[in-house]
Amino acid sequence: MAAKLSGGGGDRFNVEQNSDINVTPFVDVMLVLLIIFMVAAPLASVSIEVNLPAAVAKATPNPPKPVYISIKSTGQLYIGDNETSLDEMGQDIVKGMGRRDPSKERIFIRADEKVRYGAFMEVMNTLQDNGFYSVALVGRDDS
Repeated sequence: MAAKLSGGGGDRFNVEQNSDINVTPFVDVMLVLLIIFMVAAPLASVSIEVNLPAAVAKATPNPPKPVYISIKSTGQLYIGDNETSLDEMGQDIVKGMGRRDPSKERIFIRADEKVRYGAFMEVMNTLQDNGFYSVALVGRDDS
């Protein structure tokens, strides 16, 4: 906080407080930064014309389609849009994935809020028994 000396013939040891904000240093710094950016901006753009050759690179493959398991409130299981049973679920997932490594795949589980916890754990245990250890739970976003 700044202080100002009392003007005139008052007490020389009495110092009054000055509560006004001094914005001059702030404005000076902002003007200097503005000038620096105005000078540097044209230097960052490329103004030399170059005829670039065509890139001959392999196209990258699309990422694999994620695997969704849906559990309805009645206990029915679905892999994607196809109905399955608990006994066949592991084989159906492996068949649908092709040659991808099950230990590196993430399985997304969508379950109705009325699904029994035991039924959900049966699905989780079946996934682990078939080598699927990365599981993500899908919830509703109410934002």
